[in-house]
Amino acid sequence: MSDLFDEYPMLIFALESLLALFLLVFIVVWTSSGKKKATRANTSERSRQQKPQ
Repeated sequence: MSDLFDEYPMLIFALESLLALFLLVFIVVWTSSGKKKATRANTSERSRQQKPQ
């Protein structure tokens, strides 16, 4: 493995950038799904509050 990085020194930067990209996409998907869940919970609470009236 060390020989591979010695032969291609830019490979470690490419791997690091791919990892950072994956992490960014994961964080964005995670946070956007949380907003959708909160929105669904808020709308269901509002509909429950409006029905008895």
